Amino acid sequence: MESLLSNFASPVVLAFVLGILAKAVKSDLEIPKPLYQGLSIYLLLAIGLKGGVELSKTPMNEFVLPAGATLLLGCITPLIAFAVLRYLGKMDLINSSAIAAHYGSVSAVTFIAAISYLESLNIESEGFMPTLVALLEVPGIIVALMIPQLLSDGGGSFKKALHEVVTGSSIVLLLGGLIIGYIAGPVKFEAVSPFFVSGFKGALVLFLLELGMVTARRLQDLKKVGFFLFGFAIIIPIFHGFLAVWLGLLSGLSIAGATVLAAMVSSGSYIAAPAAVRIALPKASPSLYLTASLGITFPFNITLGIPLYYIMAQWMGG
Repeated sequence: MESLLSNFASPVVLAFVLGILAKAVKSDLEIPKPLYQGLSIYLLLAIGLKGGVELSKTPMNEFVLPAGATLLLGCITPLIAFAVLRYLGKMDLINSSAIAAHYGSVSAVTFIAAISYLESLNIESEGFMPTLVALLEVPGIIVALMIPQLLSDGGGSFKKALHEVVTGSSIVLLLGGLIIGYIAGPVKFEAVSPFFVSGFKGALVLFLLELGMVTARRLQDLKKVGFFLFGFAIIIPIFHGFLAVWLGLLSGLSIAGATVLAAMVSSGSYIAAPAAVRIALPKASPSLYLTASLGITFPFNITLGIPLYYIMAQWMGG
């Protein structure tokens, strides 16, 4: 309960709530699009840089097993999501695959929020966690988009979708930052650390304010998704989070690391996955996959999910 209250009292969560309230009362508050794009670039590059620096100090034997667990989770979670949607929810093939792609990938903002939450408790996860974000983003989308290609004609271009994911800005910034940070190392990184470390949380607050407003707009579509998809968007993340905590601890991650991995695996992508789905599965409904990932799962994870995964990790790792 204490960890849950701590999360609700954090500036990150409160900024997110403020964004929702601003739209609920029909405020004219808006964050200019160029500023929002700039914040996105800053946050993703900062994550990559810090992760690369930490990876340069990490023995490879400590990284291999968590990396393997992350790739395994990236492959099985979209299959679980697809099976639930297609065979329990009786959803059509295209929309089942499209939604599964979102739940096989990762939300970088949810990852950042998990790191921020643990820092508020004065707990640190492994420094190489940003590398796992980059590893997790692509496989789940590929697996989900292959399903219609194998079972029928999805009506889109799988190759173009794959190119969109691999060359997307989030992957380029994360991997580019990781490489730069790894090559630079902790000594040379000191020159730019005041900008990329000290200003990080302030930028995150502004970013979550905007995402709160974006989420509020998607909440209007809740009536369209139905009771089943609403339940799916909460229960499946919890199940995926449980799997991630279990595998994370088995692979040698700390309780904090397993918590962050659970937040990553349970999250729904709303940047890379929608871009890929739009190309590969053009007949899929954005109202379904965006409302589920951004309108339901994202606010759940930001407010309740992350503390829940921490409690799971404490229980299973204790």
